Amino acid sequence: MISARDKVAGIVWVPRMLDKIRLRAKGELPADFQANVGKGFDLRCVRFLGVSHDAVVERVLKGETDEQVIAWCLQNGSRPTEDQILIWNEFMSKRGWRDTDSPAAKLQEHKEKSGLGQRDDIMTFFDYYDVDEGRRP
Repeated sequence: MISARDKVAGIVWVPRMLDKIRLRAKGELPADFQANVGKGFDLRCVRFLGVSHDAVVERVLKGETDEQVIAWCLQNGSRPTEDQILIWNEFMSKRGWRDTDSPAAKLQEHKEKSGLGQRDDIMTFFDYYDVDEGRRP
């Protein structure tokens, strides 16, 4: 699966969200990812872009590339400024790190389930995905 850190149009998470849609359509999305498609970070992402997840799914299933899908999103939804994209990218890449709400606890829960509970170097969800999916040790 594509890293959460990958970008299209300078925006993190979008390629991963689109990859999950494609994998799900092919029946290749791991079972533990199924329940969160269109929720969680995906939902935050489509809200940031000002479009619906269903509309994004429709574009992806038509066979559009990441670049075509994001171009449609930017044309039909909100068009975030360079500063808004910077804030989005920084927020997303640090999610789970020193959060005052439930994501920090949820991150620890994921780490525990994966046998990574003692890994203090996994401080964000993006870190967790990279380790859990084998992109970093």
